[in-house]
Amino acid sequence: MIAVFSIATLIALSLQTTIPRLLPIAALFPDLVLILAVDLGLRHWGVMAAVMAFVIGYATDAFSGSQLGLNALILMVVFVLAYWLSRVLISRSPAIGAVAVFAGVILQNVGVYVVSSGFATPMNLGTVMLPTLLQAAVTALFTPWVFGVMGWAAGIPGLRSRGQRE
Repeated sequence: MIAVFSIATLIALSLQTTIPRLLPIAALFPDLVLILAVDLGLRHWGVMAAVMAFVIGYATDAFSGSQLGLNALILMVVFVLAYWLSRVLISRSPAIGAVAVFAGVILQNVGVYVVSSGFATPMNLGTVMLPTLLQAAVTALFTPWVFGVMGWAAGIPGLRSRGQRE
C-alpha cells in the first residue's frame, strides 16, 4: 500500500504542478492529491493510512511552496471526513468519495485562501468561490477513475494488503 500511494502521489504532484500552468483556467485540472487522501480515508482504515495522508499533505506543501504544514493539516481533515463518512454510511462507494472530494476541494481552497491572506481580507466570492466550485466539480468527476486506477494498482501481485484474499 505504501509503495502504490507513494508512486501515485509523486505522479499526482508532478501533474498538478505542471499541467495547470498550461491550461487557460487552472481550475479545470482536478486535485489528484486530494482524491488520494479521500481514497485512503474511504478504503484504508488505520494508523498507517492517517500517517500516509499527512505525508501526502506535507509533500504537497514541499512541492507547492505554500505555508509548510497547511496542506498537511487540510488533507488530514479531509482524510478524517472521508473516514467518518465511510463509517457512518457503511459504504466505500465512489459516489460517497465524490461527495467527500467535492467538500474537500472547497475546504482546501477556502482554507488556503483564509490562511494566506492573514485572516484579514474578506472573501470575494467571484475570485475565490467560483474557481473553487469549478475545480471541486471537475475533481469530483475524476474521482471514480482515480479510485479505479488505485484499486487496479493495489491488485498488482505482490502488493496486496495483508487482509485481502487472493
